[in-house]
Amino acid sequence: MTTLDINGKGHEVDLPAETPLLWALRDELGYTGTKFGCGMALCGACTVHVDGQPTRSCVTPISAVQGKKISTIEAMEGDRVGRAVQAAWVELGVAQCGYCQAGQIMTATALLKDNPQPSDQQIEAAMSGNICRCGTYNRITAAIKTASATLRGGKA
Repeated sequence: MTTLDINGKGHEVDLPAETPLLWALRDELGYTGTKFGCGMALCGACTVHVDGQPTRSCVTPISAVQGKKISTIEAMEGDRVGRAVQAAWVELGVAQCGYCQAGQIMTATALLKDNPQPSDQQIEAAMSGNICRCGTYNRITAAIKTASATLRGGKA
């Protein structure tokens, strides 16, 4: 039995230690906002936060996250930075198909928590591991800048 701290709540799962966190989240616990993309940590659709750091849940075994704080896209509504990022996403119409957006938002939120006023180059570097099949990269960058400005009390 493994205990996972997800979005501030303890969950026990009876799964093999090598089970990817993604499958524990989606299949066992019903946190379906985290998406399966490539299964090889290359696309970013499965990104969650582990102790505040963006982490690819498709290749992270549950044994590696026991005792750590896991946050999913479902927790971002209750998170000041997460709310600002989501609001900017909506304001600028970032999503097209939407499949990658949970991972994009999780990565952007972690970036802004670490660096509240990132440069274009820092945004590009932080977001480079997240693939958007629809190619909304310019809108993603603009939304991160908008969220950054909102969090600082200014305008983008």
